[in-house]
Parts: sequence; C-alpha cells; structure tokens
Amino acid sequence: MAPRKKTLQEKPKNKNKANAYIAGAGTVVEQEITSTLKTNFMPYAMSVIVSRAIPEIDGFKPSHRKLLYTMYSMGLLNSGTIKSANIVGRTMQLNPHGDAAIYDTMVRLSEGNGALLHPFVRSKGSFGKAYSRDMQCAAARYTEAKLAPISAELFADIDKDTVDFVDNYDATMKEPVLFPVTFPTILVNTNLGIAAGMASSICSFNLKEVCETTIEYIKDNDINVADTLLAPDFSIGGELLYNREEIEKIYETGRGSFKVRAVYNYDKANNCIDITEIPPTTTSEQIIERVIELAKAKKVTEINDIRDETDLDGLKITIDLKRGTDPENLMKKLFKMTTLQDSFSCNFNILIAGSPRVMGVKEIISEWVAFREECIRRRVFYKLSKAKDKLHLLKGMEKILLDIDKAIKIVRETAEEKEVVPNLMIGFGIDEVQAEYVAEIKLRHLNREYILKRLEDIETLQKEIEEYEDILSSKNKVKRIIISELNEVIKKYAIDRKTKIISAKENLTDDYIEPVDDSPVTLFFTKDGYFKKITPQSLRMSGEQKLKEGDGITQIIESSNDKDLLFFTNSAQVYKSRVSDFADGKASLLGDFVAGKLGYDEGESSVYMVETKDYSGFMLFVFDNGRIAKVPLSSYATKTNRKKLISAYCGKFTLHTILFLKDDCDILMVSTNNRKLLLNTGSVPLKTTRDNSGIAVMTQKKGQRVFDVSIYESGTLEDEHRYRTKNLPAAGSLKPGSRGEQTKLDI
Repeated sequence: MAPRKKTLQEKPKNKNKANAYIAGAGTVVEQEITSTLKTNFMPYAMSVIVSRAIPEIDGFKPSHRKLLYTMYSMGLLNSGTIKSANIVGRTMQLNPHGDAAIYDTMVRLSEGNGALLHPFVRSKGSFGKAYSRDMQCAAARYTEAKLAPISAELFADIDKDTVDFVDNYDATMKEPVLFPVTFPTILVNTNLGIAAGMASSICSFNLKEVCETTIEYIKDNDINVADTLLAPDFSIGGELLYNREEIEKIYETGRGSFKVRAVYNYDKANNCIDITEIPPTTTSEQIIERVIELAKAKKVTEINDIRDETDLDGLKITIDLKRGTDPENLMKKLFKMTTLQDSFSCNFNILIAGSPRVMGVKEIISEWVAFREECIRRRVFYKLSKAKDKLHLLKGMEKILLDIDKAIKIVRETAEEKEVVPNLMIGFGIDEVQAEYVAEIKLRHLNREYILKRLEDIETLQKEIEEYEDILSSKNKVKRIIISELNEVIKKYAIDRKTKIISAKENLTDDYIEPVDDSPVTLFFTKDGYFKKITPQSLRMSGEQKLKEGDGITQIIESSNDKDLLFFTNSAQVYKSRVSDFADGKASLLGDFVAGKLGYDEGESSVYMVETKDYSGFMLFVFDNGRIAKVPLSSYATKTNRKKLISAYCGKFTLHTILFLKDDCDILMVSTNNRKLLLNTGSVPLKTTRDNSGIAVMTQKKGQRVFDVSIYESGTLEDEHRYRTKNLPAAGSLKPGSRGEQTKLDI
C-alpha cells in the first residue's frame, strides 16, 4: 500500500510545530489579473491621486494644507519667526509622513526658495533656490519661518464654518478639508504633481491679472479670458514667447505648451554675457554643464569660460567670449542647443469633489467662483445664526429690564439656587436659555446706561439679520462680495509682471541653423541597410570593409559632413537624417544599422540612399510592370525637421529599382524575355506628387517583368539604335539571332 501523501493544509503531528501551522498556507489560488489590479493597485492609485499629488480648487495639495494650517494654529500669522524644526514637529500631528517631506514642502512654499510667485511662508535663513540644483536648504534646526501676510487670505473666516473640518489620522485633532481662499490661488502659484496614471502641471499667473479676469467673468461669463489674463508669469522671470493661438488653446483645453527663454545682457567692457533670468523648467547647473559639453565637443567654439556668479543679489551666469564673437549669434545658438530656452507643458488637472478633471482656465474660474460663493453663504449663515442667538438672549433680557425690581424680588425670594432659572422663566414668560443669560448678569450692570445700550444692540442686530437674509436670498449680492474681496486682494498684494511677454516672431532659434563641419567623408551603404561614414585619413589606413555574412556594399559616395541623407524603404517611405548625425566609422566595424537608428516601422528595410545639400536633381522609380515615375528631389525637402515622410513613391506596384540622377541620361531596361529598351529619362515627364504612378514605358507580356535597369554608357551595345524607340510604351528589341526565350536567372 502506497504511503499517503501529506498535503500543504494538513496539520503537523508534532505538537511543537503546531503553532507554525497557518490555514491555507502554500495554497496557490488562481486569480484574474484585472481582479488583482482592482483590489491591490487601485486603492493605492486613488490614494496618490486624491490624497497626495493632485491639487484641489483651493490651490493646495494635502501636504501644503496640513503645514499651513498647523502654522496658522500656532499663531504664526501675526507673530515672529520660530525654528522650522518646531513647525515640522507640530505638523506631524496632521501629516505623519516623516519630517523630511514636511520640511521640503515648507521650503518650496517659502520666500527664500523663490519657487512661487506669491510665497505663503516668510523665511529666515538658507532655504535654497528653485533655480539651482546644488544650492540646498539648511537643516530645519537652523532656519526659521512664519506665515507671510498674504496667507491671511487663506484663512479668512475659517472659524466661521466656511469649510468642512475632518479628523486627523488619529482622530485627536480637526483639520480643514479646503481653505476658504479669497482669490484663485490655484492659478496664482505654480503647482506640479505626478500621480498614478496621471499628472498635473499648472503654471503661475500674475495675481492682478487673475483677480481682474475673475471679476470680469463674474460680470459676464462669455468673456475671452486671453483679453485680461495675458500670459503665464513666473517667479524667476524670463521672457515668454507669446503666441495668441497657443495661449488661447491652453486657456480653452487646459493642455498645451509655451516657450520661455533666459534674459541676458552683454557686457562690452569685459566682453562677456551675463544671464540673470532662466526658464522655470531648468537650473543654472544644468545650463552650465550643457554649455561645457558643447564646448568640449567643439560645437560651440566662441566661449573662453563659463561660471556661476550667483550671489545675494540673485542669479548670474557669466560667459566669457573669445575676441570677435558676436554675442547675439552665440545666444541664438545657445537658445537652440541648451535649456536657456525651454518649453513649459501645461496640464491643468485639478480635483473637483474628489474627482480629477482637466479643465480650461474659464472652467477653473467657474469652479472657484462656485466654491467661493458657497464659502460666503456658509459664513453669512453662520453670522446670521449667531446674530439670531444673541437677539434671542437680548429679547429675554429686554423683558427683564422692563421690571428689574420684580426680577430681583424673584431671585431674593428663591430658596435654592437651582430654582432661580425656573422661577425667572415662570415670572417673565421666557425660555431657559434666556433665563440662564439673565441670571448671569452682574449686579453692577443693572444701571440705566447698560440697559439702554442693550436695547440699542437689539435694533442693530435686527438690521444685521435683515441684511444677512437679503444676502442669502440674492446671488448677485454674493457675487458683489466676491468682487469686493478680489479688489481688496489686488490692492494689498498685486505686483508687476516678472516674466516679460515678447512676440513668438522674436524666437531667435527659428532663423538659426546649427553650423556643421563640412569636412569630406566617404559614405558606404549596404544591401542589408548598414551605413558607414569614414574620413579620408581613416579610409587610407583601413583594409577590407567588414560586412555581415551575405551582405554587400551597394553604394559608395564621396560626400561631406554637412549633407542631408534620405533613406528610401520597401514600405514606400523615406527617412531623413544628416551625415553629421552619424559618428565617424572604420572599415573594421559593421557601421550603423539605419533601421534601428532612425526608428523604422516593424518589418521595414532600406532599399536606397540619397545624399544631397540643395535637393537638386530627381528620383527615378522603375516598377516591375515597366512603369517609371520621375519625381524632383525638391519634393522631399521640408521646412521643419521631419524625420519621416510617408508616400515617398507609388506603393501600388512592385518596385524594382530606384535611381537618383542629377541630370537626364540614357537608361537601359532589360525584360525577363531578353528584350532591351534604351531610352532617355527626359522622355519621362516630371511630376511633383511623390506617390504618382508614373507612365508605362516598357510593355510586359503575361508572366514577364523588368529584369534589370542600369544607367547606359554610350557604345556598350552594338547597333544601339535598334533598342531605341520614338514612342512609349514599347516592348523593346531582341538581340539579333535571339529567340526571345525567358531569362533563367535567380530573380
């Protein structure tokens, strides 16, 4: 009898191992991948999206909000600075994710760091610089901070039930879900975040322009945002290349990009360029390192030295020039080859009611206005409730004050203290709350002056209640309050634009063409699509060309390093490149595989290479069925740096041969039935449409096709006039004595 197999679920007989048994341990359970993602990954992804990376309509992420609210609770809005470490420690009561993350958040919100157009934290000490990678902030125990004056706009009436509060992570404190911000902070400061499967990238705008645009929107929802919100504005400055269409597209869709470039001035006395403002997407170290790389590669030869001269006065990168250098031309080159000119990509992704939405500027303003209207209604309702409660107390007091002697008598004649309030309620017909309030009035307040002031308060409260009720019943009055608050914000905190707006037509990189070394080289192109560029010196010293087994060289061209290259493929496409894009090679190397370097489509291979500089000449495409298409090479020239052109030639027919010709010449066509046709390419009409089907040149009988095409050298054929024809198409002629048998070749 075979021994019974022990299963993974079976309990061990050894009592000492019984505690190690776990039910179901080792069991393999099959589960659909979609189910696993839903149960394991989706909760994490939603947490990152909702609770970490994407800002909400008040302009803040949870980490920002927890830090700023902690500082507000510590009284740092109207006090002096305190140690950052103290702030970080207190913030961990709301944000228990480590002190380093909290301090990094505070650094970015600070004036010293300079990342924000309107910082919310006033700093003391070294807080690093947003434009520098290496200038890091000092440790939290050395620096100090407090809230900046503009932070008062974040917490206005936060204690008047304007926003909801929730428990912190251990339910020992309350924290606000949102801030009742009095202006659209979401558009005023840059906000970047990467979540799971999505991201947010919101550029900053000038505070005055944002508030004025919001005011105009409240007055008329059909405004053109671009009329008042001119363009993004960054704390570091720079020059924004303004294109109205691109800006309006960003404003409408919430997606798009624009270019920002550095600001520089030329110091003629010292023959140097001083760069004082750079794009917000780069750092001074990144720029300097890139310039050094270009200088070492001899792509930039006009520079003697580059150094970082940033000091207490601000950013400064100095470039010492060689004698005779044109500073404007050098900056054109650097704008194109470095991040001194860079693009800012916009993705206005914001959480609205817990759901991420990509919105245009007008939609963002609309959501903020709706949010602010709700804050004001809640504030007014809170004040209305408080006023009604106070009026209720004073109404009870009014009844008592009409007969103070009676009230005193009731109190004096009441035997027990707990009976005072009930006796007052019975004696004057007031409720318990009113009676409790009256019972607590001090004896010193039972004078004529106090009584008259309280009666005046009743009239004032009644007017306030009417006003509050009018506001709650009128949407226009709520909007007028928002407009009034926005005008007050403009008056207090507006600053001039830091980023200068210039026309996109002034883009210096558009008319700059990077100079390329025009030294001579020899180009080799093989049947399998390998390319080599070899200098004359290397070619003289080299031996036999190394090739893959079965491969062979199909083209050898004497050229120069400044030429363009066109690689035609078997998929009727052409890929464009430059000779300078390929590194110098050697005969002992295979060379570059063009399909891999230029990113061919799957299954695509090279069939022909053309080198040119002025795009003169024409392409001749010969098809198996005897048709020929003639296309000027200029049809492949493009103004932009497009690397791939589709429909490079007609894809309807099977291609046999491609030829690049500078001028018209004679070509010899041979068919599989031994017929030959000699014609001049001038008889084929030139058509600028790249994928034209050409004309029928050599007629083919059923089962026959073009076998060979070559450029004809005069005198090669005897009686060459026999093979010419006056009319096309033609079948061609047989060699005298030939019977026109099918050519038996491996074709």
